[in-house]
Amino acid sequence: MSRPPLHALQGFVSAARSGNLSRAAESQHLTVSALSHQIRGLEERLGQRLFVRSARGVELTADGQGLFDRVAPHVDAIEQALQPYRARRDDVLTITLMPSFASSWLVPRLPRFLAAHPQIEINLQSTANKVDFERQTDIDAGLRYGPGEWPGLRAVHLFDDWVAPTISPELLARLGRPTLESLGEFPLLGAPGGRWSDWFAQFGGTAPKRFVANFDDSETLHRAAVEGLGIALGRLTLTRPMVEAGRLVTLFDERLKAEFAHYLVFPERSERHRGLQAFREWLLREAQDYAASAECVLARASAKPGRSGSAPAKPARRAR
Repeated sequence: MSRPPLHALQGFVSAARSGNLSRAAESQHLTVSALSHQIRGLEERLGQRLFVRSARGVELTADGQGLFDRVAPHVDAIEQALQPYRARRDDVLTITLMPSFASSWLVPRLPRFLAAHPQIEINLQSTANKVDFERQTDIDAGLRYGPGEWPGLRAVHLFDDWVAPTISPELLARLGRPTLESLGEFPLLGAPGGRWSDWFAQFGGTAPKRFVANFDDSETLHRAAVEGLGIALGRLTLTRPMVEAGRLVTLFDERLKAEFAHYLVFPERSERHRGLQAFREWLLREAQDYAASAECVLARASAKPGRSGSAPAKPARRAR
């Protein structure tokens, strides 16, 4: 068997990590067709199927996983060895972030940055996968939601987040509006414990013994609320566009501070990237404005007499 070309192995490793041929092709500066051709050629050379392809992306087969485990460290070592000889372009900035944060917060604001800095090209890599900046040296920085400490990375605090019960207008019309005390009688999305326990402890009421459904990511949780499955304890940064569009309603003025906050993170190698410096300055201004608007909402809520949601509710009925 002839030796597989290095570029084919690089494309294979990139596709395996991203689980998406479009993103992998972009990172390799290829078309999706060219990358698919490389992978098919590699599969033919090895006589093994490396990926299972579906509408959602690509997943490694058992043979593909075995090849990845053996090859990826060597591809990474080559990439790291070549890195000092590659010129960094200060006018091209690659940012990784969660798809939900990209669509709900960054993208609506991004035209202002591009208008102020037309010379900078922004590449957004929307992925839920954790990025290894030491290996993925084509990525300059990331926007992350977390505790604020990531080993080997500089973390710049942007703003805190808040959570509050949100419901679809249709479900609200059908069930009526709960009070803080009766909220636990309504269909809730989540799981026993966690932030719901913190909510009931701080604002009163009794948590239900059974929740309608639980989800392991915020985007799916908020989508379930939009579809009328139940009331979600939604993160306001992500639900605000849905509320403004009339797809969700925030039930109370009360807010519970989220466990984590939003940060800009980057490795030491990106410290002097001029494009990142400009993006960081702009991002901090946008974050400050957003945080100020959130503080105004909280201030208005705390200034209201009594507790919000105290009007009598219609008898709550469980969603079927």
